[in-house]
Amino acid sequence: MQTTLVDPRTGRDRGTAPVGRESEARSAVAAARAALPGWRGLTPAQRSRRLERLAARVEEHAAAFVAAEAAGTGKPDSETAGEVEQVADLLRFYASAVRAQTVPAAGRLVDGHESWVRWEPLGVVGVVVPWNYPLLMAAWRCAPALAAGNTVVAKPAETTPDSLLLLAGHAAETLGPGVLTALAGDRRTGRLLVEADVDMVAFTGSAAAGADVAARAAGRRVSLELGGNAPALVLPDAPDDTWDRLAAACTYNTGQSCAAPARVITLRSNYEHVVERLAAAIRERLAGRDFGPLNNPDQVARYDGIVAASAAGRTFAADIAPGPGEENGFWRPARVLADLPDDDPAVVEEVFGPLLTVQRAGDPDAAVALAGGVPQALAASVWTRDLATGLELAGRLNAGEVWLNCHLVQTAELPHGGRGASGHGTDLSTLALPEYQRPKTVTARL
Repeated sequence: MQTTLVDPRTGRDRGTAPVGRESEARSAVAAARAALPGWRGLTPAQRSRRLERLAARVEEHAAAFVAAEAAGTGKPDSETAGEVEQVADLLRFYASAVRAQTVPAAGRLVDGHESWVRWEPLGVVGVVVPWNYPLLMAAWRCAPALAAGNTVVAKPAETTPDSLLLLAGHAAETLGPGVLTALAGDRRTGRLLVEADVDMVAFTGSAAAGADVAARAAGRRVSLELGGNAPALVLPDAPDDTWDRLAAACTYNTGQSCAAPARVITLRSNYEHVVERLAAAIRERLAGRDFGPLNNPDQVARYDGIVAASAAGRTFAADIAPGPGEENGFWRPARVLADLPDDDPAVVEEVFGPLLTVQRAGDPDAAVALAGGVPQALAASVWTRDLATGLELAGRLNAGEVWLNCHLVQTAELPHGGRGASGHGTDLSTLALPEYQRPKTVTARL
């Protein structure tokens, strides 16, 4: 069974990809199960060397990975090239991190006994990744899972299978057969993987899909990253480059990022100034030059529906400049919506597109309350020249990651994870390793 793939930049068919069903899901998981004893039996140093080889392979074939990623997402090379570099860096990071992992307790903790703790892999991990960062999100999940000694079956989104299929091919050569398998397909394929004989599911996607995954996992461990609706608190003394940085972060990956700034919140006294400056900055961002199209027709319909339903009194939109032959692609302009109620659809729903709303609050306390007025709690930012005030507000915001005078600044060393409707679990940093391990206490009587 095959599905038709579409080029987001042109709206035209670009080929086909396989759609896994029961037999393919069973075969992929069986291969991962068969590979598990050999992979988990390697020492951390041995797994580390193989992951290093996979990282080198990604770098050697960077052009192919960039092309594969761009084919499904429509992103410009300036974005995909950086993301491919991050994938290689993540593989190297976890190759080293697993060798430095320490145990929580060991030694003579009970009189007459010696105890220690073993961190053991869970087994076979089913990974389901979204279409907004097909390769990078796969690396966020697969790299720590593999480093910890698990084998992985990874299911890419239906519209963007290219880069993960390419990675799995290189993984078979560098890590061994069955250690990392890609299972292409649609939503039904993902459900089959979740219900298969896997020991854990790591899922990145919508809140509704995450709830379905948790139910189908039936008690097995689940790590969920379920989207965001990030507030950006802009105080009257915000740095001069605040507007350009917010506009750039809002349009990176066409705003199709769970951590992208979405809701700008400022004080009433500063409201008109913020609207004016943001509108000017957004109008400088040109779709087709500075960022790519939306990913698929469903996302276009969602974006258009939320914009149409908004009661915003003022809308400021940039222009679109698609290249030759790209006029029918899924292009949408960057927008700023102002003068809208706090319960507006564009405020309470995750738009997942190049759009910023602007809200006003009476004081910083009210601004923090507005920031926490939606179910999602993944990321946020604060913009002020007053470091003490900025750090105090960052500490009060309910979010897994908060930036001060910047947004979307991430590295392998720092954890990323959500709260509330944004899910639970940790991506990135050494804290992600325990997501894919379980401790075993061993105590010996002397």
